[in-house]
This record gives sequence, C-alpha cells and structure tokens, in this order.
Amino acid sequence: MVFVKREQFRLVSGADDIQTVEPEPPYKYVRSYCRSCGTSLGEPLSKDDTFPINAHCLDDDPGIRTSFHEFVAEKPEWAPGPQDEKA
Repeated sequence: MVFVKREQFRLVSGADDIQTVEPEPPYKYVRSYCRSCGTSLGEPLSKDDTFPINAHCLDDDPGIRTSFHEFVAEKPEWAPGPQDEKA
C-alpha cells in the first residue's frame, strides 16, 4: 500500500469494477476491491485528503519512496525493495 493525496490521484479506468465494503462496528474504515480480479484497492473512493491504495493498481512509479516494506515478494517490478535502499 502507498498513501496518495486525493489532489494528485486520478482514477483513469475501472470505476465500475470497484466494490466498496462498509465496515461493521467496531471497525470504521471503508475498504474497496476490484470485482473483476479481487485486488484489494485500499480506499480510492474515500473523501479523505490522503488514502491508502494498493501499489499494484498504479501504472507507473509514483515517485515516492517507502518508509517500511511489507509483502516484498509481491511488490510491483518498478518498486525498489529493501536491498535497493541506502542505509
């Protein structure tokens, strides 16, 4: 997941395939996924100024660098891994 700013995000296709799941208490975060492939999308339809989105959903390198790594074996090819970072 990467966090993106709403003002810098543009959904270019697939809006009709996004399924949103409203949480049941005590959970409070809306989650979305792709109905076609099942990919967890994060919260692209939220009204928040920033929101998480699955990095696999991005066509190109967004030009941001991670502060931690999770699911490294499943990262997009354009994303650097921990071995690529300078200490």
